[in-house]
Amino acid sequence: MSIIVNLDVMLAKRKMKSNELADLVGITTANLSILKTGKAKAIRFSTLEAICKALECQPSDILEYIAD
Repeated sequence: MSIIVNLDVMLAKRKMKSNELADLVGITTANLSILKTGKAKAIRFSTLEAICKALECQPSDILEYIAD
């Protein structure tokens, strides 16, 4: 799959730790780790919305499509 997850980049830009984001979003750090590594098969829009709200960003700042 050619979807790249740039969640770690946004966390670094906002100087936020993963566990802090997980608490703000209401998901476990394990699930956040799965998202960060790109191993997730899906993401709920409500989770994506909560991440964007916490990081003050757009979904395109987190998810990127690169053609094979």
